[in-house]
Amino acid sequence: MPEFPDIELYLHALRPRIVGQPLEAVRLASPFLLRSIDPPLDAAVGKTVRSLRRLGKRIVWEMDDDLFLVFHLMIAGRFQWKERGTKVTAKVGLAAFDFPGGTLLLTEAGSKRQASLYVVRGEAAVAAHDPGGLEVVGSTLDAFAHALTRENHTLKRALTDPALLSGIGNAYSDEILHAARLSPMKLTSQLSAEEIARLHAMAVATLLQWRDVLVAEAGDVFPAKVTAFRPAMAVHGRFGKPCPVCGTAVQRIRYASNEANYCPSCQTGGRLLADRSLSRLMKGDWPKTLEDLERKKERRR
Repeated sequence: MPEFPDIELYLHALRPRIVGQPLEAVRLASPFLLRSIDPPLDAAVGKTVRSLRRLGKRIVWEMDDDLFLVFHLMIAGRFQWKERGTKVTAKVGLAAFDFPGGTLLLTEAGSKRQASLYVVRGEAAVAAHDPGGLEVVGSTLDAFAHALTRENHTLKRALTDPALLSGIGNAYSDEILHAARLSPMKLTSQLSAEEIARLHAMAVATLLQWRDVLVAEAGDVFPAKVTAFRPAMAVHGRFGKPCPVCGTAVQRIRYASNEANYCPSCQTGGRLLADRSLSRLMKGDWPKTLEDLERKKERRR
């Protein structure tokens, strides 16, 4: 799912292409994309895009006559900038938005259709789509601490809860926690003041660093591939690969449809985390430490 750096990348790419331009036509290929009926989507045709903004993990187009288009890309939704009039791809295409300078395609890989578009009128209607989480970039330490500890959750869950903190998902929460040297399974109620301050600093730094990296990489070219897995990441998507700080093999735990990637040496004091399914499956055979893991590997050789 596109997160703060990815959404900021899209805004960087979209602004010079569609802000100040009239939306000449909309070609809706998937009826599942549009989740609102009043105002109708056709009301946006002929209107000029006045500005773009990020609302958590959503992208908002502000148009003439107090009209707004609110996009939520979910896990697999992506934008592509193509030549004017490009056809919507049958298999993954959701919609095409035609502008004088080109066509913006909205696609979604996979069989599930989760991406959404709402057409709303007025700022109050836009605000209704805000999950309410704190914008981490630009936040004070006190505000961050209040949001983080308002409920007692694991750090992984707290960072990715849009009602607590805005714009952070599975990928960048892994990177933030690694930078802050904190376990993804540590409870927010157990954090010291120093740990909260460190987490806040690393959250802001990580999000801004990746935003700047992605924008610099793209330059003036519209991003063709927005992904949660990047070679330069420290731990996310790097299971079994060496931690760039200490060289320890990155570990992971899986739960529901997500996973947490972490370095045992940097984040958990050498302790291996076990998700519930693995713990039940392996019972007493689950290695508790890196040393236990190495001994088990040696016995297999």
